[in-house]
Amino acid sequence: MRRLSYFLLSCIFALSLSITAAGGGSVPANAQGRIVYLGGNAAGFLLSMGGVQVIAVGEVRTESGVCSPARDAGLKGGDLITKAAGIKIEDAGTLNQTLDAAAGRAIEVTVRRDGEEIGVTVCPVREKLTGKYKIGVLIRDTLSGIGTVTYLDREKGRFGALGHGVCDENNNLLGVASGKVYECRIVSVTKGVRGKAGELKGIFVGEKGVGTSDKINACGLYGELREDIDYSAYRAIEIASLSEAHMGEAYIWSTVDGIAPAQYSVSVVKVDENNKENKNFVLKITDSELICRTGGIVQGMSGSPIVQDGKLIGAVTHVFLNDPTRGYGIGIENMLDN
Repeated sequence: MRRLSYFLLSCIFALSLSITAAGGGSVPANAQGRIVYLGGNAAGFLLSMGGVQVIAVGEVRTESGVCSPARDAGLKGGDLITKAAGIKIEDAGTLNQTLDAAAGRAIEVTVRRDGEEIGVTVCPVREKLTGKYKIGVLIRDTLSGIGTVTYLDREKGRFGALGHGVCDENNNLLGVASGKVYECRIVSVTKGVRGKAGELKGIFVGEKGVGTSDKINACGLYGELREDIDYSAYRAIEIASLSEAHMGEAYIWSTVDGIAPAQYSVSVVKVDENNKENKNFVLKITDSELICRTGGIVQGMSGSPIVQDGKLIGAVTHVFLNDPTRGYGIGIENMLDN
């Protein structure tokens, strides 16, 4: 089993796919609204970055001395390399093969920086120790994390999670090409305190996977579920529009220990149907057990479904750093529309 760290995001999130919540069963035949299945379980996932990200720029030791082709070309930490010598770069192996094939000849490299694509010319050099051609960059091609799926859509065989976009530690919005989602066990919690967000920590359980992600936007992370998901074990729930949501008692479903989600009480203290940043709810955690365990909302809980009057109204997305018992939520309609 592999230990996971949470994603470094501009906001707090979680992704969950596999559901063992009580109250599952078949879809009600007389349901008037759209029916989905309730999320809340922890899951671990590996996401492609749609290229190779430069973590740091360094030097290469050659037979003739030390140099830094990447620095000379103007590459910077945070750059996402998407092409080299006309070849699409999706992983570190492809980049290394392309540099070796260049054999010291200058090549054109396309990078995404601050949302824009720019081209630079880089001249690989042969490293003295390995004999391989290098440009002097520390790179990565995937991100790993834990999270919580908001809903599973049986009709389309898809899931929705997070309720917001995914950013790296440089606050760059990721354009994820693909990713694998695994079952995950939460093994510990760092409690949130005023001024510092807490976090959930977990490990992968099994290698088969429960689905694949293929889309990220400002409203969440989406993907396809494994075809043999057993929906009879999950709780079917009706979708509610934002116009049905109101201030007052509600519940969230989240996993903060082990693999099974639990229901925790919250209060909806504000409803804003027209918020342009998808902050449609302000929530306050009222469940004493959850506050004791986590301090409130922590990294790994975004995407936790919000249920009011027996219907799914949205998902947890952000925490207030000055008060971890409070946070924002997105309306489920906004997630489904996107």
